[in-house]
Amino acid sequence: MSRCKSFAIVGTVLSACLVSAVADAQEWPKKMFETLDHDFGTVARGSDTVYKFEVTNKFVEDIRITGVRSSCGCTTPSVENGEIKTYEKAYIVAKFNTRTFTGYHSATLTVTIDKPYPAQVQLRVHGNIRGDVVFEPGGINFGTVDQGEVQEKKVSVRYAGHSGWEIKDVVASNESSEYYEVELQESYRQGGQARYDLNVRLKDTAPAGYLKDQLTLVTNDGNNPRIPIDIEGRVMPEISVMPENWVLGDVTAGDEVSKKLIVRGKTPFQITKIDCDDSFQCEYDQEPRTTHVVAVTFKAGDRDGRLKKQIVIHTDRGETFSTACTAYANIVAPAPVEDAPAESTSTASSESSTNLADGSR
Repeated sequence: MSRCKSFAIVGTVLSACLVSAVADAQEWPKKMFETLDHDFGTVARGSDTVYKFEVTNKFVEDIRITGVRSSCGCTTPSVENGEIKTYEKAYIVAKFNTRTFTGYHSATLTVTIDKPYPAQVQLRVHGNIRGDVVFEPGGINFGTVDQGEVQEKKVSVRYAGHSGWEIKDVVASNESSEYYEVELQESYRQGGQARYDLNVRLKDTAPAGYLKDQLTLVTNDGNNPRIPIDIEGRVMPEISVMPENWVLGDVTAGDEVSKKLIVRGKTPFQITKIDCDDSFQCEYDQEPRTTHVVAVTFKAGDRDGRLKKQIVIHTDRGETFSTACTAYANIVAPAPVEDAPAESTSTASSESSTNLADGSR
């Protein structure tokens, strides 16, 4: 009898270990996502309503996302940059189908990963699509714009419902509002129908990078007074640096590593100064050129651990025409001569002990 009980106890322990291992195997990919849930809020019919779930590879191995599927036709998912190296980013794009659906809808997006190990992550999106307000076109898309260029877009806002409905104000949702000029004009009203023309101008002071902003139409509707409209586009930099990310890997304390950064512009420019941590030394000339070579030397300090620092390059064009390279390093203590070499940075397979590339837990 005691022997049978021993087998039962061993079986229970093994089963518990297997359940724990499966749970750990499904938890590691979640650590790459900034969030697992997004609320689209209340949006207009026909609006370009898109959200990008950011994915950052915090592991040593390459990550491969093979696909994503949706539980509901109200949301169409896709993958941007399915192959992710250490510290690189990918995006799971969720497009809310506001032209074919109205009312409240939600969807579960299942992301499939096959490298370095099979795994799935579930994301959730939800929102309410109004049937009485229509945008044409569905959003403000500036496309690709050269830095310093002024661009203007127009959107027609149509309403069908109560006769007293009005747009009272247009507000920006973040600090980038200083880069836009907004004009709103009522162009039609009869009975319960109204139309407004919304003009949005991108200023020449807009910095380089992707535009992902939002304006909010503030109405006198007591139930749903605020209606968002998305702004997107890309401002191509006048000044750029290669590489944008410098991954040094493991660097022994006290050692030096050198790198040449290539800084390019469309017309000749001067580098006026470079801001960086004291562990970096930068050499450059101040002659006007379209291409500059910056020699950078990094000297690892005595303290081990992860390091992430920006090297910011300023030019004579002004503050919005600067560029930056981000350096990543792992400072390690020198290995004692008599000891065996220390085990290298761990991988996603050891995620049960959670050794991430950036040291987070």
